[in-house]
Amino acid sequence: MSDLATALHAAARAVEQGDPDRFAATMATPADLRDRLWPLYAANLEIARAPWASSEPMVAEMRLQWWIDALEGVGEGRVPPHEIGAALMPLAGPARHLVSVAEARRADCWPDPFEGPAALWAYLDQTSGGLYWAAAEALGAPPEAEPATRSFGAGAGLAALLRAWPELVARARAPMHDPAPELLRELAREGLARLAAGRRKGALAGTARLALLPGWQARGQLSRVLERPERVLEGGLEPSEFSRRAGLLRAGFFGI
Repeated sequence: MSDLATALHAAARAVEQGDPDRFAATMATPADLRDRLWPLYAANLEIARAPWASSEPMVAEMRLQWWIDALEGVGEGRVPPHEIGAALMPLAGPARHLVSVAEARRADCWPDPFEGPAALWAYLDQTSGGLYWAAAEALGAPPEAEPATRSFGAGAGLAALLRAWPELVARARAPMHDPAPELLRELAREGLARLAAGRRKGALAGTARLALLPGWQARGQLSRVLERPERVLEGGLEPSEFSRRAGLLRAGFFGI
């Protein structure tokens, strides 16, 4: 097995084990496109984990800096010394967006909540929005599709963050101070609007639209927050396995 094939296998395995929803969405794309996505998603997984690698924020930031340096090296033709490193080399263009993802993740190294919705949205645009755009670009999206793709990604990122809220609170990383129900509703409204902007006809077309598949659950989750925001604090946003699979099947057949 070549170095590239080995790295691609390692990337797919990492996503399967660490991000099963994104793995399922990627498996719903045509087989010949998946190798453009596995390395980006695996690198994102490593970046997302880095802030949790140590209880010392400075140590966690050092882990993030390693990935920043490694991803910048990809653009300069240097293979990262990591099991997925070789798989990132053909994706040097899209992978450069993960540098800003890692920079934004520095906020996760510290326990301070976001100061308000504007700061939260800026973080979601850089992290989730940046990843969605990297994937879309890897699938052939033109530059003019970036704003809509990032919009969708930020909305999907909000849904994921709200779903993880109880765990973040338990780990002393609450995203915001004592969120009132109306604040959660307002976040959900904005999230749904951002999803809609990314889904509008012509915003992202052809093969590149498959980059939105990982957000197939976001609209339903944000709608549930709008109905009853208390679900966020109760951890009531996780869909049933049947609903999860059925939703992905619909998204794959009829579009996100």
